[in-house]
Amino acid sequence: MGLMDWGKAQFIEIIEWLDDSNDTLAWRFPVRDQEIKNGAKLVVRESQEAVFVNEGQLADVFKPGTHTLSTQNLPVLADLKGWKYGFASPFKAETYFTSTRLYNDLKWGTSNPIMMRDADFGMLRIRAFGIYSIKVADSGTFLKQLVGTNGVYTVADISEQLRKTIMSRFTDTLGEAKIPALDLASKYDELSDHVRQKLQDEFRTMGLELSKFFVENISLPEEVEAMMDKRTGVGMMAPVMGTYTQMQVADSIPLAAQNPGGVAGLGMGVGVGFGMGNLMGQQMAGAAQGLGQQGLPAGSAPASPAPVKSLKEELTELKDLFDSQLISQGEYDTQRSAIMKKHGMG
Repeated sequence: MGLMDWGKAQFIEIIEWLDDSNDTLAWRFPVRDQEIKNGAKLVVRESQEAVFVNEGQLADVFKPGTHTLSTQNLPVLADLKGWKYGFASPFKAETYFTSTRLYNDLKWGTSNPIMMRDADFGMLRIRAFGIYSIKVADSGTFLKQLVGTNGVYTVADISEQLRKTIMSRFTDTLGEAKIPALDLASKYDELSDHVRQKLQDEFRTMGLELSKFFVENISLPEEVEAMMDKRTGVGMMAPVMGTYTQMQVADSIPLAAQNPGGVAGLGMGVGVGFGMGNLMGQQMAGAAQGLGQQGLPAGSAPASPAPVKSLKEELTELKDLFDSQLISQGEYDTQRSAIMKKHGMG
């Protein structure tokens, strides 16, 4: 390379950014000791913006397109440089490219449980997570507030700050909404809209736009979820509880008829077990009446009453007790009188 070729290589003629990454928000064009040639081409592709910075001060911002650099399209830089009559010689300036495309499927979530006061369950510790989308809305503000002098700035460089900001505003919104824990699952869209609106101004101060925000899941403590499952089961049984109870009673009456206490004992046992009170008694009475009209099932018979003892048998048993000294004379006399009266001889 000759001396003239070396001299030409020091001047930048084309400024562009070929972004092959998926997470770069801003990139600084490498200038080193080179200078930008008068009439150089600036290529800004779709979903990009280019910003010139002179000695730490923001200058001109270029939208997508191919631009020939001159005093006319660098008014701010020309003023900063003091180019009153245009420029013909090369100049030095930093050029930053920002990506204005949408960055989707970014994650947010609680690193620790957050507290929520609920009317049904009291204080609850809940966790939540979801996704959101951002884009650079104001390149100048974005460079001043976040990028600074970094040569490359990616989504990973800001994700933790955004996550903390989101969690703070999400917690505030959840507390203000006062949504019962049992209704949270049906309010995800409503919560998402409220949180996005609350966060929008915060993101704008950083030159960003919160384009989308979604609550994907809010998880409750295991004991609360178990209680909710139990309530759901009770709710499912409520419409058929009466029929189910009558069926249980009807199935139990034939067995109770063969046991001491009969149907009366069944009424007490089933009534306590089901906690149905008076309603249970009414249902049992109806079931028992229906069975009474139809007769007991084949092969089953009502319990026979105990056989009645004669006067002689009762007095003999009593005398045996007295002779065995199991009862006193007074007890013998009292019970003998009762037996005699029972048989109409007192």
